[in-house]
Order: sequence, then structure tokens, then C-alpha cells
Amino acid sequence: MAHTLVMTALNSLTMVVLYAPLAIFLLGISGIIIPLKTIALAVVIYICTPLVFGWLTRKRVIETKGVVWFEEILVPKLGKMPIVALLITLVVLFMYQGEKIVELPLVIGMITIPIFVNIIAVFIIIYFIARLIKLGYEDATPTAIIAGSNHFEVAIAVSTTLFGINSGAALATVVGILTEVPIMLFLVEICKRTRGWFAV
Repeated sequence: MAHTLVMTALNSLTMVVLYAPLAIFLLGISGIIIPLKTIALAVVIYICTPLVFGWLTRKRVIETKGVVWFEEILVPKLGKMPIVALLITLVVLFMYQGEKIVELPLVIGMITIPIFVNIIAVFIIIYFIARLIKLGYEDATPTAIIAGSNHFEVAIAVSTTLFGINSGAALATVVGILTEVPIMLFLVEICKRTRGWFAV
């Protein structure tokens, strides 16, 4: 659990620094020019602000109520909020994009295939590297799965901010998150079946 927590934290902090430059680079390849300040503002709003508020909330609650109250009372209650918020976001996006998903199956397939290939390829590479360097199963599994995952929640927020809720970019992020969930479950099953490859 500690290893997974540290990797997730590093992943999130890296995204804060690299998300805007990487987005500008990839959009530039496609011929879409977006000012750095625009994407940086989206990153600050959707990544940095929740991060800072989360840290301040944790600090303040522990100071006033203690660690036990924070971990046993507050965390379980707040733990469901990200899932609820994501589901609400998806429902809203489906209200605008659902018709396109049904009417354009080939486009959806063109979006889905690269996402699938990317996630599987990165997972396999990291999983085999973890085996080569003799990581234990409990370290190898989260390392490979976190490496293969994408930040579609942030991508949804940024794409709708930059291009609008009816845009093709928003559609791609909706397809991305719907594709990523079953693929991640598939990867979990692969990890369970290959447990014997690693030292426990």
C-alpha cells in the first residue's frame, strides 16, 4: 500500500509539471496551437487546486481532530466523492456525446484501438522490467498498472475547458475513460494469473 501511494503521488506531481508542455507538444504535432498559459491555467484549476485543498484539509483536520478521526471517520466519507464526481461528469458528457458514440462506431474504434495498444504495451514493458530486476509481486503489480494508466479524468476537464463539451476532444476523453476501466480490470486479472512469476 505504501509503495502504491508513493507511486501515485509521484505520478500526480509529475503530471502537474509535465502535463502542459506535453499537451502543447502533442497538439502542436496535430497542428493545433494552444497558448501555454491556457493549458497551464487548466492544470492549476483541475490538478493543483484540489491537491492544495486536500493537503490543507488533511493538515487542519489532523490538528483539530487527530489522525484517528481523520483516517477512520473523514477519509471513508470523502473516499466516495471522486467516484461520484466522475460519474456525474460522465453522465453530463454522455448527454452531449452519447448520440455521436452510437452513430460513429468506426470513429470510436479509431479512438479505442490506440488507447488499448498504448496501455497494454506500457504495462507489458514495465511488468517484464519489474520481473528482470526481481521486484516482488506486490511491488511489480502496482508499478506496471500505474505506468499503463492514463489521466483521462484530467483530460476530460482540460478538453472541455479548451474545446467545449461538444468537441471531438471531449468525445475522445469519454471514450478513453470508458475504455481504460475494462482494460485495467483485464490487467488486474493478468497480474493475478501471473503471480507465480514473482517473489511474494
